[in-house]
Amino acid sequence: MTKPKANKTKAPEINKITKGDCIDVLKATPAGSVDMIFADPPYNLQLGGDLHRPNHTKVDACDDHWDQFDSLKVYDDFTREWLSAARETLKDDGSIWVIGSYHNIFRLGAILQDLGYWILNDVIWRKTNPMPNFRGRRFTNAHETMIWAAKSEKSKYTFNYDSMKALNEDLQMRSDWFIPLCTGGERLKDENGDKAHPTQKPEALLHRVILSSTKPDEVVLDPFFGTGTTGAVAKKLGRNFIGIDREDDYIKVAQKRIDGITRCDADSIALVQKREQMRIPFGWLLEHGLLEPGTQLVNAKGQNSVKISADANIKTAEGNHRGSIHKVGAAVQNAPSCNGWTYWHYKQGDELIPIDALRQKLRLQIEGNVAISNNVTGNTTIQ
Repeated sequence: MTKPKANKTKAPEINKITKGDCIDVLKATPAGSVDMIFADPPYNLQLGGDLHRPNHTKVDACDDHWDQFDSLKVYDDFTREWLSAARETLKDDGSIWVIGSYHNIFRLGAILQDLGYWILNDVIWRKTNPMPNFRGRRFTNAHETMIWAAKSEKSKYTFNYDSMKALNEDLQMRSDWFIPLCTGGERLKDENGDKAHPTQKPEALLHRVILSSTKPDEVVLDPFFGTGTTGAVAKKLGRNFIGIDREDDYIKVAQKRIDGITRCDADSIALVQKREQMRIPFGWLLEHGLLEPGTQLVNAKGQNSVKISADANIKTAEGNHRGSIHKVGAAVQNAPSCNGWTYWHYKQGDELIPIDALRQKLRLQIEGNVAISNNVTGNTTIQ
């Protein structure tokens, strides 16, 4: 029986571009060392002949050798091998983003599931400036699909919900993203003034991907690095990257691009998600003197008045409802649930202020005291 050949490829370095076959380099990457993967693999476009615009100029389509496969089986085998090797590099709580078009995204999705990845979302990148369908025989292809998947069903993956909501003007971020194609000054050119890469992705797309599913200083790996959009955005946002590509021309352009990127200062990339904040029970507001027993609370319109009891329960003036700020808030609205922190307001002068403002004030006060205590004692377990 012949033993399989050992992989002699060296492990990639952090914040470096490694030249080589993506499968070999992925197999050489230490297992469980990567927090997130963004992969923009060959689409296997299967283009037949040149494509021309109505004015007879040729469309600069993706017809490079790396996007050509002899059959769908060959493409599937390649996909299964790199996705399998990629999964080994991920930490148990890591995740992967894979982007594709109708040519390959369904095959990618099936193989992801076959290998044990747990699909979290399919995100539609809607191009605000898509290339027209010049032949007029199909709909204009105005979107691409990204599959976001955790390493497994049990993964406690990162999702920076509050950051995505803030990025979307305080509305939940949806799974359809309106982002233009990479054009103008962002489009990298080679020495002849031609596109340095036929499928360069816009930085806005990677900004949202990386910000949504990683934390500062984590490692983002891109096995099809191209001109380095993933590395450029990762560096800017204070993440580390591993880039893999086998084309010298792409590596040269990517390295120059990344060298010109300045990392944001630590203050600008620090993320605080509400779920990770210290829990502050409503009763603590009474214990710390921020509210007094007997204080009246109302909703934002000054209605549904309740009074605070010494045990931190609240009760309606009629006395027909008594309980927590959440339970009574739901009851007076005939609603299944209620966030009492944002529903109930206290009066300060002529202004109604949500009690959540007092919670935030107390949280900052307590966390400040903890930080001071740690500096005095040298205890660094709480940050």
